[in-house]
Amino acid sequence: MSERPSLVTRIRNRLAQAARRRRFSRAVAHVHGENFVVPEGAVLAIVLVRDGAYYLDDFLRYYRAMGISHFAFIDNGSTDDTIARLRGEAGCVVDRAVLPLAQYEDLMRAYPAQKYGQNRWCLYVDMDEQFDFIGHGAQGLPALVRYLEARGDTALMAQMLEMFPKAPLAQVSDLDYTAALEAFTYYDISTVDSYDYRSDQIAFGALLRENRVPSDALKFKFGGVRGKVFGEACCLTKHPLIFNGAGVIPAPHPHLSQNVQVSDFSALIRHYKFAGNVAARDAATAASGDLAHGEDAARLEVLRAQEALTLYSQDAQSWRGIEPLYEAGFLTDSAAYRRFLREQSA
Repeated sequence: MSERPSLVTRIRNRLAQAARRRRFSRAVAHVHGENFVVPEGAVLAIVLVRDGAYYLDDFLRYYRAMGISHFAFIDNGSTDDTIARLRGEAGCVVDRAVLPLAQYEDLMRAYPAQKYGQNRWCLYVDMDEQFDFIGHGAQGLPALVRYLEARGDTALMAQMLEMFPKAPLAQVSDLDYTAALEAFTYYDISTVDSYDYRSDQIAFGALLRENRVPSDALKFKFGGVRGKVFGEACCLTKHPLIFNGAGVIPAPHPHLSQNVQVSDFSALIRHYKFAGNVAARDAATAASGDLAHGEDAARLEVLRAQEALTLYSQDAQSWRGIEPLYEAGFLTDSAAYRRFLREQSA
């Protein structure tokens, strides 16, 4: 058992956290969206973005088709036309905080939930992610929320599925995002590691202690194709959908919120990290030093060393919908949720 930090250390940590929060408060600025109010019953999409113009049209099209009409963007210093384009979009509010992501990501992700999403369902998604679930669609999202509320759940787990093309990444680097979505139709779950929700192998496990889970079937997953190809020990599990009610701490870590009741099944996040010129993005991120981990720099080294690098192998599977991922055990199923959906459609 680790020793408790000394009183002096705890005081220093509290002072450092207070100083960090003051700096963030001074740095954050409202950019767009007056009188932005999320109606009761609506789901607020919260998006941390930097230079997201590449994804924007398809991102908004996808989530609006799901029934989401309110988007809170927190911009981390875009230099493209992301903000200009968001000014012309309905239902969007934009705040901006140009600070090192490695030191302030938790505050950036929490800010929109605290400012616009109090006592509302909040869906944390990145620009290169597509949230998916059984019953997906404009009618499916309200039904999903009703199921969660009926159970008293305040969070839904999801697993990230890295999508990639059959062709080498360099050959598709110039595709626009619409074309990339059509080309990136493969995934590989042959090297995914699973850990119990309470496992001491999870580096950020202390943040999960106050969360409540209904069964041991819900697992944290790591690795996958990025671990296989680049050696990344990346976490694939997130809690993207939360109800930001009393006691909940939204997004102290990119993959979770605290003090939540997790539901009994897992949804999916299709991840398109390798769409576009990933080598150029990784080079920019590695040069900025914005991320605390060295994954971007390590990945960039592999990308530069192998011009014909592909994520495709004999282990790759073609996307055929979400059901095969439940059958494979990558996602956790729920007979109760499926029964609920049948009753809703009856």
